[in-house]
Amino acid sequence: MSHCHKPVCPASDVYDPPQVVYKDHYHPQIVNVIHQIQVVNRHHCVPVPRHVYCYSESHVYPSAATPNMPYRR
Repeated sequence: MSHCHKPVCPASDVYDPPQVVYKDHYHPQIVNVIHQIQVVNRHHCVPVPRHVYCYSESHVYPSAATPNMPYRR
């Protein structure tokens, strides 16, 4: 003898509103990062000593009246 129980109070199914589940997938994407470099060539004047000598030359003819020079005859 088999007994099958029938529900005394039949109920219908109740559904909640659907929930959204996100599954994120990440894909590498190459992005160029450009670094701009500006080269400035600077030129500087640097003093370098160069010794230059100026001289003068004169001719002196002592006379007989010059006290420091002996007079010869």
